[in-house]
Amino acid sequence: MELYNLEIPRGAKKKRKRVGRGPGSGHGKTSCRGHNGQRSRSGHSLKRGFEGGQMPLHRRIPKRGFTNIFKKEYCVLNVEDLRRFQPGEIVNIETLKEKGFIKHVSDRVKILGRGDLKQALTVFAHKFSTSARTKIEAAGGKAEVLPSH
Repeated sequence: MELYNLEIPRGAKKKRKRVGRGPGSGHGKTSCRGHNGQRSRSGHSLKRGFEGGQMPLHRRIPKRGFTNIFKKEYCVLNVEDLRRFQPGEIVNIETLKEKGFIKHVSDRVKILGRGDLKQALTVFAHKFSTSARTKIEAAGGKAEVLPSH
């Protein structure tokens, strides 16, 4: 391939619309703006969300409730998910990320008590439910609480 045999793909080079150049052009008279109204005038600009004077959607829909912006989100794991670890293995944030349980190392993790556990594991997490803690300790493991960020 050389510079002299390069070609522009079909449809890549499109002529710009020349408006207001007479009736033969197809874009004459009103220059593709329709007849009257705000959008036919020069210098018009509509605010985002403006619906022609009708009450805009963001004002028609009721606002309810409260969103706490300081809420702490946790990635929830159950005791049954810990079966994928070998007996005596240490389960921490890094190993959970390696196995694909969490997406980021910065995520907070909470262990819940659904399922049962046979192997003894040392589990590091930010929170444990009481049932999860008792099941981990009943299997001979330890439930260690990590400090929050």
